[in-house]
Amino acid sequence: MHALSIPTWIIHISSVAEWVVAIWLIWTYGDVTQNRSWRALSLAMLPALVSAMCACTWHFFDNAPSLEWLVTLQAATTAAGNCTLCAAAWWIWRSRNQGISDDK
Repeated sequence: MHALSIPTWIIHISSVAEWVVAIWLIWTYGDVTQNRSWRALSLAMLPALVSAMCACTWHFFDNAPSLEWLVTLQAATTAAGNCTLCAAAWWIWRSRNQGISDDK
């Protein structure tokens, strides 16, 4: 765990925790409003969460060369997450601006 300072660890861990809370809150908002597009956004956030967990895991093991595959996995899940978040944002925009009802 020497790869990062304690303040940097605090930022990494709190960022992952707040991302989990954001996913839960957005899912709850989707339930309350009965709008599937918001629940889709919460699911679209999961690849970014996996990416963050890959980074934390790699740093936890002092950036071990044997775990460099985690860096590749992090990059892949970041790219996938960017695409899924874009698609979810478009779905929310479409449901609001074009009057398409995704309710229920």
